[in-house]
Amino acid sequence: MSEQSTSHSILRRRLVVIVPLALFLALATLFLFRLGAGDPSLIPSALIGRPAPATDLAPVAGLMRDGKPVPGLRSADFAGRVTLVNVWASWCVPCRDEAPFLEILATDSRIRIAGINYKDNAENARRFIGRYGNPFHAVGTDANGRAAIEWGVYGVPETFIVGRDGRIAYKLVGPITAANFETQLKPAIEKALAARP
Repeated sequence: MSEQSTSHSILRRRLVVIVPLALFLALATLFLFRLGAGDPSLIPSALIGRPAPATDLAPVAGLMRDGKPVPGLRSADFAGRVTLVNVWASWCVPCRDEAPFLEILATDSRIRIAGINYKDNAENARRFIGRYGNPFHAVGTDANGRAAIEWGVYGVPETFIVGRDGRIAYKLVGPITAANFETQLKPAIEKALAARP
C-alpha cells in the first residue's frame, strides 16, 4: 500500500469522526443559544386582544375572605372592570414568591384580582392562602386543567390582565418579580385602566 493511499485512508477515518462531531456541536450550540436567549415571560400569546375564554369555575371549597366565602370565577365578572387573573397552585414554589406582589395589587381598588387554582386540592389551596394571604376577590377551581388550556397557560404561575371590555390585554408567563412588577405588570395595568371599553 502506498504512502499516499495510507494518508487518504487516515483522512477518511478522521472525517468520519470529525464531521458528525462538528454537526453535533453546532446543533448543541444553537439549541443552548435559543434556550437561553429569550425571556420566557415575553412569550407572545395568541389571546392578546381577544375576549377572555368562557370561564365558569366553581369556588375553592371553604375558602373565605373577610368572613365571607370567596366566589368562583365567571366570565361575566370581567365586564366593566380591569381584572388581573392569576393562575396559581399551592404546590408551585414561584407562586409563593409572587404572593407579596399580589397582596400589593389587591390594595388598588381600581382593579379586581381573580385566581384560577390549577390542579390543586381545596385543603392545600386554603392552607396556601392562609399562609401567604388572600388577594383574590374570586378563585375558580381548575382541578383537571381544562380552563388553563383554554387560557393558553404554559405553566404556573401565569398572570393575565383582562380589560373592561372583557378582552385579554396582557399576559405574564412566570412569576411576578420585583423587576417585572415595576417594568411590565404595573404599566400594563395602567394602560388597561386608561383604555376605553
